[in-house]
Amino acid sequence: MKVSIVGIGRVGSTLAYTLCMQRFVRKLVLVNRSPEPALGDALDLDHGQLFLPSPTEVIAGNVADTHDSDVIAICASVPMPRKGETVDRLALGPGNAALLRELLPPLAAASPHAIVILLTNPVDVLTWLAIGWTGFPPSRVIGNGTLVDSARFRWLLSRQVQIHPDDLRAYVLGEHGDSQFAAMSIATAGGEPIDDTPERRKLFQDTIEAGLEVFKLKGYTNYAVAMAAAEIISAIAHDEKRTMPLSTLIDGYLGVDDICLSLPVVVGKGGIERVFHPKLNADEQAAFLRSAAIVRESISRCQI
Repeated sequence: MKVSIVGIGRVGSTLAYTLCMQRFVRKLVLVNRSPEPALGDALDLDHGQLFLPSPTEVIAGNVADTHDSDVIAICASVPMPRKGETVDRLALGPGNAALLRELLPPLAAASPHAIVILLTNPVDVLTWLAIGWTGFPPSRVIGNGTLVDSARFRWLLSRQVQIHPDDLRAYVLGEHGDSQFAAMSIATAGGEPIDDTPERRKLFQDTIEAGLEVFKLKGYTNYAVAMAAAEIISAIAHDEKRTMPLSTLIDGYLGVDDICLSLPVVVGKGGIERVFHPKLNADEQAAFLRSAAIVRESISRCQI
């Protein structure tokens, strides 16, 4: 498998390392507007290949070098707020939309059969825009969406219910942002419902704050989002048919269409191969509609 990572900041660099450690990528292309970080990472990773039983060829390159990629991971972003400042994903929209408007068409032309994974924020807005800018079908343009949010929620919930987080079926859905919600009405473990209690609602509030807390403490987040992206890429590479909450084009669910939000989807070699339409309760349906309205309004501010 050939994977190209565009944007070698902390997330892109961590993703490159994670993919090398997982050993299923044969060629990894690192692309950055300033070439030095990509070249430095490529050399550093190449120097460690001796310690891996299945080496990955890592190169620093440009858009032309990404040709015939199987997966393109977009991590490029305008500068984030500094440590201690407020993080507003939607405020990054216009700047990142302009950046991706320049990057995506030539990347798509170089790899017309690739699957594009968006990690750049605001991810729901940019996933929707990327479908148009690449000309790819929605199944091959994937936003990482609420995958990390759901992982954080399961981790917190698992400590309370004393069940491994991978055995919990509990999703955070909607916008990857302030309007996201925990779909507790469909949460299960071992075939039994996980009751919606005030204590578990508090866990979800802790989930919302978790990413911000990491940012406040060290000035960025990188490990969880890179590991989540590697999970998506692995599901594609091995045709795993894994179910995970990702940002995808909504087509009529709850009366919402032509917008990207997170729902549970099945990921395999074709990208998103199935979208689930869970039966949410009235409050959760209202939250989903609110997410749709917020993302739609943000798209209107990012049109170029």
